[in-house]
Amino acid sequence: MFPAFLGVKVYLAAGVTDLRKSINGLSMLVADYLELDAFSGHLFAFCNRKRDMVKVLYWDRNGFCLWHKRLEKDKFLWPDTKEDVLAIEVRELQWLVEGLSWYQPEAHASLQFSMIS
Repeated sequence: MFPAFLGVKVYLAAGVTDLRKSINGLSMLVADYLELDAFSGHLFAFCNRKRDMVKVLYWDRNGFCLWHKRLEKDKFLWPDTKEDVLAIEVRELQWLVEGLSWYQPEAHASLQFSMIS
């Protein structure tokens, strides 16, 4: 569903975002409010006040892509933290979109090695 290329990060805008914004407005939020590079190819995820809509913005080679999901029933378990932005993994974003918490303590941790020994 989302690009899971090596090195792609997900930045989650914690709390509430006005999702009447589209590509231009969300890319300005990424640059001005989150102070991140909207052209990086990373994913930037936002949720509305009612927690029934999520938008994910990312740059793909020659243009922005905007993925949008609206729930007809239920709510997303969107974090509301003191931080403005949370850095999570693509799989954690997929958990959120599926109705789970982004934090699954029982999940296997990702391991990264620099060499085989």
